[in-house]
Amino acid sequence: MSSQTLDKYFVPEPSRFPIFGSIGLLSFGTGAVMWLNKIAAGPWVFGLGVACLIFMMFGWFGQVIHESEGGQYGKRVDVSFRWSMGWFIFSEVMFFAAFFGALFYGRVLSVPDLAHGDNAALIWQGFTPTWPTAGPYASEVFSPMGAWGIPAINTLILLTSGATLTWAHWGLLKGKRGQLKAGLFITVLLGAIFLSLQAYEYIHAYHEMNLKLTSGIYGSTFFMLTGFHGLHVTIGAIMLTVMLFRSLAGHFTAEHHFAFEAAAWYWHFVDVVWLMLFVVVYWL
Repeated sequence: MSSQTLDKYFVPEPSRFPIFGSIGLLSFGTGAVMWLNKIAAGPWVFGLGVACLIFMMFGWFGQVIHESEGGQYGKRVDVSFRWSMGWFIFSEVMFFAAFFGALFYGRVLSVPDLAHGDNAALIWQGFTPTWPTAGPYASEVFSPMGAWGIPAINTLILLTSGATLTWAHWGLLKGKRGQLKAGLFITVLLGAIFLSLQAYEYIHAYHEMNLKLTSGIYGSTFFMLTGFHGLHVTIGAIMLTVMLFRSLAGHFTAEHHFAFEAAAWYWHFVDVVWLMLFVVVYWL
């Protein structure tokens, strides 16, 4: 890449992909609402939205990869990518902060207040402000999910995956392509194992512990936090799988590999969220 290219900011040609993204998001949201309200066309509109989004992502990311490998991106573009990924991860931090905040409010403030003073005498009888709880009118008994067992194993798996990803990054920086590929493969494999164990945990919770999304504030916060985290692990695993295939295709150099770094940032963010989740949701 010449110094002249590095000093210029690349301006892409007009793209058709944003309109496909807009159509996809509109169809996705509209179809989901229709589906939830049992409107017959709902699943079809939802499916159309998903298809448009998949087409957009394959096409747009493919175009960006082609431009990057073609040497059209300089330092200024690299800086803009880094800022964009940083703000994206910040938005994800705020996303999870909202759910952690809901858990804190329910557990520390709302539940104790329900049995405070005249509230218990005026509204219901026999309610005790203990955690976990399904609420004052709960008719079904459930068992809370313990920290030791699958959650602890998944914690070890994610921590290990962070180490293997860092090991892969070191291999890239040192020009050791085999280490890069092996580290990425192991990381993706560990992510798949994590998701498989989480799926088993959900099945166990529903069928043997009677712990469901409808189990009051404990059930809703438990499944919302762990479920959205599982979604983010899935997204991160897909990102790292793309990085693995790109590595196999000979992409990335020690000086030019922001796509790999962006996926690694995202994966480490997912690791940190899980550590917080394990302590606050499972352990305490």
